[in-house]
Formats: sequence, C-alpha cells, structure tokens
Amino acid sequence: MASAPAPGSVIRVGLLGYGLSGSRFHGPLVAAEPAFTLAAVASRRTDVVARDWPGVRTGTVDSLLADPDLQVLVVCTPNDSHASLAEQALRAGKHVVVEKPFTLDADEALRLDALAQERGLCLTVFHNRRWDGDFLTVRQLLSQGRLGTLYSLESHFDRFRPQVKVRWKEQDVPGGGSLWDLGAHLVDQAVQLFGLPESVVADLGRQRPGAQGTDWFHLVLRYGALRVLLHSGSVVHSPWPRFVLQGDRDAYVKHGLDAQEGQLEAGLRPGHPDFGSEPAAQHGRLLVSGETVPTAPGDYGQFYRQLAAAILHGAPVPVTAVSASQTVQVLQAALQSDAEGRRITLPSL
Repeated sequence: MASAPAPGSVIRVGLLGYGLSGSRFHGPLVAAEPAFTLAAVASRRTDVVARDWPGVRTGTVDSLLADPDLQVLVVCTPNDSHASLAEQALRAGKHVVVEKPFTLDADEALRLDALAQERGLCLTVFHNRRWDGDFLTVRQLLSQGRLGTLYSLESHFDRFRPQVKVRWKEQDVPGGGSLWDLGAHLVDQAVQLFGLPESVVADLGRQRPGAQGTDWFHLVLRYGALRVLLHSGSVVHSPWPRFVLQGDRDAYVKHGLDAQEGQLEAGLRPGHPDFGSEPAAQHGRLLVSGETVPTAPGDYGQFYRQLAAAILHGAPVPVTAVSASQTVQVLQAALQSDAEGRRITLPSL
C-alpha cells in the first residue's frame, strides 16, 4: 500500500516521463494543487527538469517505483508502455495516474482496474478534456434541452502541421498516430455525453508526405437516430468549428480550441482569474435564436483537486478506469473498422 500522508502533510508525486504531457500538463497541474508536491521525475532530460523544477530530484523508473516516500506515480510515457508501468506502480503500492489513452486494449484496462481495487489504491486516467470549457458548455446545453431532440454532433480537432515530425506520436507503432492522440479526446467526450455507441465506422489516413502514423481520421458513432461525427486533419488551413450540434429546436456552433493548454504553456496556472476563460469573440452561437452562448470556464485543475479528495477522503476518482476503458474500446473498434472496411458493432462492457 502507498504510505498514507500524515495529517496536514502533502501528497508526494513522481512523474514517470517528462515529455510534452509531463512538462506542459502534469508538472504544472500537480504544483498548482496545494494537496500535492512534485517530488521526483523519472527522465533522462535532467537538465530540463532542473530548469523547470529546481530542487526536484530526477531518477529512473525503477528508483521511483521503489521510493517509499512517493504516494502517487503519474505515467506519462509513450502510449504502448502505459499498461505495464501502471501495473508495476500499482504492485509497488502507489496510487496511479495514467496519461490518456489509458491502455491499448480495453480488457487490459479492466484488469488494471481490478488490481487497483484489490490493492485498495486509486487508479485514474488523465482525460483532461472532460474539463474543456466548450465541452462543459455542450453538456450544459444538452442537459437543459436547449437544442431539443439532438440528431447530430460533429466534433473536430484540426491542425495545420504539414511537416511530419520525428517523434513516436507520428510513427507507425502501437499507440502511435493521431487517432490514439487526438481521437482519444474526441471519443472520450462522446462517450461521456452518450455512452458506448451501438456501432463505429472509421476511415483512417496518412495524408502528409512521409507520414507513417495516422494523421487524418473520420469516425461515425451511431446512437439510434443520433450520429456523432469525430474528425481530425493535420493539413487544415482554416479549421472547421470545434463543435456543431443540430437539434430539432436549435443548433449550436462553436469555433476555436479550449484555451487551457496554451495558457499552461504560457505559464498561467489554475487559480489565476483568467485561467480557463476565453475572449467573448470566441463564444458559440445558437443559430435559430441567434443567441450567443458564453463558454463555461474550463478547469483542468479539477482533475488533481478531485484526485486529492479521493486519496485523502475516499471521494470518487476524477476519471474511473472503467469509463476510460470504454474510450479504448471505441478506439479499438475504429481501428478494426478501418482495417476491415466495415461497420463494427460494439458489445456492452
């Protein structure tokens, strides 16, 4: 078991990996939550860690796994290592945060959930875009019935990045490509809104010269009469709206990505009055009524806030392993659909 923090003390956190997710998201968000302290990082980039976090020690994965003073380990390594490192961390008695995607296989995700429950440990997955302001706004509109009966939701994550970069995310390796990277966000949001779809149809592409991994995808998720379209392209000069929802009473259109990633990169942190907010010019619109819909404040800080409550007080973890496994199940179905050129029907978990 993880050593319990003494009353009034902070929870000591170690990061396994220090790439983009560790440096841009987990480090700053852990540091912004008073219940936690960033104590150690497993990375060969010792100079970068020292620059970003003076006084935070660096080590190896094995040394952090064996450290009795660390209560939480955050797995922010390449996708194909998530499952094995999460299992090692749980067996070492640590509470575990896993960067999305949780695993590359839904059954493996459920096995990890069972292990965490057996050990009495918290296991959660960093699906941070559940706290995007635009997504929170969509949830609110649907819960209020503002659009009437919903018939379609279109969700885009487009970029203009015509040059292929030499990095694992863009290689043809297990867990590589934009479907596992950006698609994990879009699928997770759809599953949060509507649950597991009845079926999935997917078209995956490699469009850019030299592309090895998927850099274009289009998914259609079927929920009875409702269709959910999830799309991403890497050579998009003028991005499509982030969200388009069509109901029999009204429609909602929202442009622009959530501001929090850019704010974190610029040094803004949760707790700052501007964190998670966006300019009024970027607010979405209802097309029939003509009403501008203010975007709800985004709040990635909720993730570690809720994790602290789970560890200290037994509250629910921010993202359950079961819900994250459903996202993996849909991603697996999308890969199968593209490979076999057919619609894949999903069984319920």
